[in-house]
Amino acid sequence: MKKIVFLFIAFISFVSFAQQQKANVDEAFYQNPIFAGDYADPSIIRDGEDYYIVHSSFNYYPGLLIWTSKDLVNWKPVTHALKKSVGSVWAPDLVKYDNKFFIYFPANETNYVVWANSINGPWSDPIDLKIGNIDPGHFTDDKGNRYLYFSNGTYVPLSKDGLAVSGQGKQVYDGWKIPAEWSIECFCMEGPKVLKRGNYYYLTVAEGGTAGPATSHMVISARSKSPLGPWENSPYNPIIRTKDSSEKWWSKGHATIIDDVNGKWWMVFHGYENGYHNMGRQTLLEPIEWTNDGWYKSPENIKTDALIKKPAGKAIKSNFNLSDDFSGSELKPQWQFFNEFDAERFKLTKNGLVLKAKGKSVGESSPLLCTPPDHSYTADVEVEIEGNATAGLVLFYDTKLYTGIAADKENVLAILRSWQFPTQKGVNKIHLFLRLEKKEQLVNMFYSIDGKTWTKIENSAEVSAFHHNVLSGFMSLRLGLSAVGEGTVTFKNFNYKSN
Repeated sequence: MKKIVFLFIAFISFVSFAQQQKANVDEAFYQNPIFAGDYADPSIIRDGEDYYIVHSSFNYYPGLLIWTSKDLVNWKPVTHALKKSVGSVWAPDLVKYDNKFFIYFPANETNYVVWANSINGPWSDPIDLKIGNIDPGHFTDDKGNRYLYFSNGTYVPLSKDGLAVSGQGKQVYDGWKIPAEWSIECFCMEGPKVLKRGNYYYLTVAEGGTAGPATSHMVISARSKSPLGPWENSPYNPIIRTKDSSEKWWSKGHATIIDDVNGKWWMVFHGYENGYHNMGRQTLLEPIEWTNDGWYKSPENIKTDALIKKPAGKAIKSNFNLSDDFSGSELKPQWQFFNEFDAERFKLTKNGLVLKAKGKSVGESSPLLCTPPDHSYTADVEVEIEGNATAGLVLFYDTKLYTGIAADKENVLAILRSWQFPTQKGVNKIHLFLRLEKKEQLVNMFYSIDGKTWTKIENSAEVSAFHHNVLSGFMSLRLGLSAVGEGTVTFKNFNYKSN
């Protein structure tokens, strides 16, 4: 009996120790991605002990959601820096200069800047720099002169306040020659970022095409004694690249390098997850190291999909999640409208989110969207319909392609590849519940009259092809609430759960 008790105590002690060891491992290491879902083209800065990051926001408004962290791994949202619609926003560059914050970004065949005295805002309206090209990268020389690099290796001078272009562009960098036998999408140099370390300026760019073959995208480095060149390519190029389609992360590229509070260096970049292109390009983090002769490179023992020792810094707690009871006076940061932000179109009330119906289809309705971070999940929402409106819970790629479940005053409707039709007739009045259940790439759809008993409709969808390599556009599959037609839809108690 004593032997049994001893073994039981030993077992409990072992389990406790194992659990503690797991906790210690979890606290000491992280696993990519650091942003799951569509968080492409990351631009990051450190301001003292605080890190701030922003991503491409494309046609989703409000745009340019800024996040903050203390350890580069755990993040919480700060604010959206862009509310006025200017088109599809790609590849921004976040900088702090002269105690002000700036975000430079391309949209609608020009480049813009927004600025603020505080990272929390208020942020200015977008200022048109009246210059073409894409992927602006801000930098300064030792005299404080300000410039922007662009994707084609040209730079232009900026005014002292950084709000206007003050001279002509000059071509100074032609990139790194990609071996002809490699499988890439295109040369496509983009995403220039410049920083100074020691006596050298370092230029980091992406090449190879941001999608296409798994092996296309890559990170390239060059250095110079002057930020205006001439540039010498790194002997360690490409710094990061997907070498084979069997890898978990494809098309890795578009990097920014940054030092942490302890002086260690990191690279923040994006990549597609193998088999989940419809989630968009996700944000990844890896350490880099400096050689004795002043180049940076990826350590030999680091793999993007492995456990990696965390950077220094305290993890901040974030209550960010997609579920929403629509309380409060403002939309929570997970929500963005497609193509426009119209504050007159919605109202947050004690009864929920009241959204004015618009258009003749989901594609015309500027649905309200959020970014799911999981492969499999369940989402449901309660709806009340007024007038000749149709309420929808959808998975939305763009105005031409979406799928989901909807309801008007008479019928429950299925939406398959943008084709909408009645699937259950005569079951609705004005109030019901809608649900989507995504299992990997399969989507099942449900409705409920009371929120307790759910009925699965006969129509399901397969969504693995809802991504850029098939459809173009660089969009991702996002969860959305739609109000189509005339009248209003009140949305209540949006629930999201990872499966």
